Amino acid sequence: MDIFQKIQEKYIQEFSNNVPLDEFLLNILVTALLIALLRLFYVRYGNAISNRRKFAANFLPLALGTMLIIMIVKSSIALSLGLVGALSIVRYRAAIKDPEELTYLFITIGVGLAGGANQPILAIVAFTVIIGLLFLGKKISGRTSFKQQDELFIYIQTDLEDLSRITQLVTDTMTYVELKRMDTLEKGLNLSFVARADEVGQVVKLKEVITALSPATRLSVIDQPEVSL
Repeated sequence: MDIFQKIQEKYIQEFSNNVPLDEFLLNILVTALLIALLRLFYVRYGNAISNRRKFAANFLPLALGTMLIIMIVKSSIALSLGLVGALSIVRYRAAIKDPEELTYLFITIGVGLAGGANQPILAIVAFTVIIGLLFLGKKISGRTSFKQQDELFIYIQTDLEDLSRITQLVTDTMTYVELKRMDTLEKGLNLSFVARADEVGQVVKLKEVITALSPATRLSVIDQPEVSL
């Protein structure tokens, strides 16, 4: 019993003095709720062609991790300086395929920072304004995200270099087309598109017009872009 009493006196009491338990639970709850809403918004309205649901699963641990770090270091200058020194020798590298993904990561970190700084009201207000502006911008621009079942990934490898002609052929065939990547080869191009087709006949027609460009032209159509990216 002495051990448990010592733990309670030294650690639990110290924690309660530095961070009131009710504030700690409130900040975690608010942070988790806001991140859950952000995850739903990103999956529904995001335009990244990677697997948005899988990527959004990182939001909650990132936010809570950020919140934990801020809560630890804000009460001690020595800990904050130690954290700066520790992070200076660590290099973080992540393959961010779309700037939109980086934007949502910054929003996630911002919510975590607000939670760690015991600013739940600020987090709620800022989050509401940011999401509201993002939603309004998407409605004004008229751009909506693809539904998972509507996505097609089109990959074209050709020895031709007429980008305008190839893009026009794809655009005339499919219901919606967006060029996502272009790589130049020693002779020719590698092109990646995200598109939508209303019927199989459009894909058949695409095959006919693209393969007719040259004998060396190759076409790949995949209905799940995240598999290939």
